[in-house]
Amino acid sequence: MAVLFYPSIKIFSCYMRLPRQILTPHTVRRASSVPAGMVSFVPACSTADAHTLELLQDFVSRARRLFVITGAGLSTESGIPDYRSEGVGLYARTDRRPMQYSEFVRSAKARQRYWARNFVGWPQFSSHKPNSAHRALKQWEERGKLHWLVTQNVDSLHSKAGHKRLTELHGCAHRVMCLGCRAVSGREELQARFLALNPEWRVQTSGVAPDGDVFIEDEQVLHFRVPSCEACGGILKPEVTFFGDTVSKTTVQLVHDRLAESDAVLVAGSSLQVYSGYRFLLAAGDRKMSVAILNIGPTRADHLAELKVSGRCGEVLSAIHSL
Repeated sequence: MAVLFYPSIKIFSCYMRLPRQILTPHTVRRASSVPAGMVSFVPACSTADAHTLELLQDFVSRARRLFVITGAGLSTESGIPDYRSEGVGLYARTDRRPMQYSEFVRSAKARQRYWARNFVGWPQFSSHKPNSAHRALKQWEERGKLHWLVTQNVDSLHSKAGHKRLTELHGCAHRVMCLGCRAVSGREELQARFLALNPEWRVQTSGVAPDGDVFIEDEQVLHFRVPSCEACGGILKPEVTFFGDTVSKTTVQLVHDRLAESDAVLVAGSSLQVYSGYRFLLAAGDRKMSVAILNIGPTRADHLAELKVSGRCGEVLSAIHSL
């Protein structure tokens, strides 16, 4: 048994049915896009060949106002696991399941357990850095190629990379919201309040889930104190969309508006299992927009794509020029 500090965070990604076509006729090996020394949560995958990269390059070059939607497959290369990746995802390694919105709202014990794990994991989770895929997309934005980016991730890595034309569809774990007065504050501020309320609290963990969530027995969190909103005394919750919750209508409409201004869609690192992201691919299909998908494994929108590339996001996006 050891005292461990790992992140507690929820990612939205999974695999669906087999795709119609995956363009990997011949492959060559390339150095991994995962930094040396970092645990890899990227599923096994061959590197896309030159012809496949040429097809994606042509797709990006033809686009004038590119709409990009990203998912957990982008952040796995920064060391943040997803849920359902084959062999390395949370569901592949454990029977643990993410926090449900209804459970968090109705149960003080569930909130205590959630925040205790989140408190332990925050130092490591908050230290994750953007990878080559985030940086490549930021360059596309700077050069006027990327019109709007929608991420389903809550890790703030696109913001850390410097993106401005960005919607965090499922919120951001670096912010905290009061369910009463709706005031928003920084997660770092809450960490300081946790430390002040629990100066002697320590926890021993016996294992770590692939998503970074620590395994803590219920009796270990019995004395963990959770602060309330300083303004109204309400319940504090990460400003993220938990499973079972919905994205706000205002956010959905904003993304639809940005999609209507675009002329092509690129999906990077998402299987689009969750409807909150998949709906925009349906809208793109209705608009007869060109769609390309970059992902390891099949996605829910493969039938809508004119091009499907199987590969690591960092390797592939870094090889594409935003002409």
